[in-house]
Amino acid sequence: MQRILITGMSGAGKSSVCLELGRRGLDAVDTDTDAWCEWVGEPPDWQWREPELLRLLRTPRTRSLAVSGCKTNQGMFYAYFDQIVLLSAPLDVLLERVAARTDNPYGKAAHEREEIVRYFQTVEPLLRRGATAEFDTSILSVSQVADRILGQLSG
Repeated sequence: MQRILITGMSGAGKSSVCLELGRRGLDAVDTDTDAWCEWVGEPPDWQWREPELLRLLRTPRTRSLAVSGCKTNQGMFYAYFDQIVLLSAPLDVLLERVAARTDNPYGKAAHEREEIVRYFQTVEPLLRRGATAEFDTSILSVSQVADRILGQLSG
């Protein structure tokens, strides 16, 4: 069974795609919660809890696993993933999405929006280098992205 990381900037659709893959039969884990992440260092950085992620990724499975998230320490886990899927969209689309979403407060404050712009310029190019596939969620629906990810699993 394959392990897939779904990563990208805030507002790219990671959680939505992960949820859709779960509906379609994959084991799906959205890691943007206290169960999977913790604040580390100064200034505080929201990182994956290493023991929990290792346990998740090392557990034998009967179904493929989709993990969504974007954390500064995710690179140390890349070897455990068969695929690293980058979800991307133009910056203006990402900012519109985080402003409109109701299930996550991140991106509402001016300093958070500035952070998103900075991450778009500095972090997304790094994510792109490590990705095995990239899908633009400004032109593909959640369902279409899930179709393409599942197509990669079977082909």
